[in-house]
Amino acid sequence: MEPLTWTGPLGDWLDPLLLAAAGLFGLSLVLRLLAGLVPAPAPEAVVHPDGTLGLRGGSRTTPQAWALLASRATGALVLATLAAYLVGGLLLPYGEAGIVGAMIRRFLPVWVALGATLALSFAFRRRLGLYGRIFDSPVGTTGFVLVMFWVYTAIFAGVFGWIATHDPLAAVSGMKNRPPGEPLPAATDWMAGAHYLLGGDNLARDVFSRMVMGSWTVVQIAPLATLFAFMVGITLGLPAGYRGGWLDTALSFLANLILAFPVILLFYLLVTPEVVRTGLPTWMAAAMFLAPILFVAVLLWSRFRTDPARAVPLIAAVVAAMGWVYLSFISQPGTPLDFMGRLDLFDVPPGVLVVFVAVVFVNAPTVFRIVRGLTMDIKSRDYVAAAQTRGEGPWYIMLWEILPNVRGPLIVDFCLRIGYTTILLGALGFFGLGLPPDSPDWGSTINAGRQLLSIFPHPAVVPAVALLTLVLGLNLLADGLREESLRD
Repeated sequence: MEPLTWTGPLGDWLDPLLLAAAGLFGLSLVLRLLAGLVPAPAPEAVVHPDGTLGLRGGSRTTPQAWALLASRATGALVLATLAAYLVGGLLLPYGEAGIVGAMIRRFLPVWVALGATLALSFAFRRRLGLYGRIFDSPVGTTGFVLVMFWVYTAIFAGVFGWIATHDPLAAVSGMKNRPPGEPLPAATDWMAGAHYLLGGDNLARDVFSRMVMGSWTVVQIAPLATLFAFMVGITLGLPAGYRGGWLDTALSFLANLILAFPVILLFYLLVTPEVVRTGLPTWMAAAMFLAPILFVAVLLWSRFRTDPARAVPLIAAVVAAMGWVYLSFISQPGTPLDFMGRLDLFDVPPGVLVVFVAVVFVNAPTVFRIVRGLTMDIKSRDYVAAAQTRGEGPWYIMLWEILPNVRGPLIVDFCLRIGYTTILLGALGFFGLGLPPDSPDWGSTINAGRQLLSIFPHPAVVPAVALLTLVLGLNLLADGLREESLRD
């Protein structure tokens, strides 16, 4: 069987078109930049026959207008060519569109889910608040597409077992450091799984499958750990900013003490085997993961405290359910907190729990300082004074008056912090800390491929590009959210 080329027969005519379109698009951007240096003629005021005023000028014939039109036209040509690759990869038989087409076909569930999400979001964006306004921003829309691509990839690969062509941990004899598109020795038919689409690594494992399954590791840890960090930061930051006094002084001192350590060094100290063997991360998990339970309980009580007959059963049910999940989360075999037995809902791998604890511990002080500062600014507003006049309790004011009015900056910081956490997870994997050595997470994969980077770059470059696109998408999404939240 012959190896696959990057674009196959489809690229014989699409590759030159894409190259020409990209060149023209780059030239149009340069012309647009140069045209911006030319002063545009000032429009002239004219009086229409009906007595109304108007402007007359060459706004449609200026160099700036022509450059803008050229950049839009060539940009549309680039997008149309990329769409042709996408359609060709989906419709043509396996191998006719090369490696790119084969990967596009493997991502078919992602394209369907992403298309449905975008269609519904655009259709109902005026009813979806801040989320809907993301699609008014090209930057925010681009970031959303990049993020959701990897989210759907992680879900379909990690939960349903789709997309990946091979077991990410299985080695195939003869495929060590093989280039992209190389057929398997025993493959005799043009079928999915007959090739290593992005080559093999130094242990003869499929780089494409490891990249896909690595997204599941990131999507599992980064958003949830960041959410827990926000729960801890909000639970401590609201009373510190609202009450002030000794509570604010003590909590601020602890936050500053943690922030005084370099982030990477603090991560390194928390996940080293010597520290893990002491059981410290397990006890830290037991303390920090109480924050979501306390947050939800206080949130519900402050809202329904005037109706105890409704509040008490509701809070009891929610706390019981969350408490069961909490005990299952911290109860780990072989640790001092192994006590759930058959009641344990799930077992978290020890390496994942340690990384989770480290992320929460590092990010919570920063969130605390943000929430504290916003609370100190907002607590003097008129609507807070009105709530105090009505006789509302402090926690009701903090959670139902102040917190909703700081959601914009917190949502933006949440997106950015997921990106920071993704980078930190990659750094930990690169140093071989926290996660198991054979984990397909992107950091470990980059570390495994870096030793032969000058000879076989694909095992390290592929996960690096995946990490780059996810973090770029999160940053663009945060910029779009910031832009739209400032319009409130």
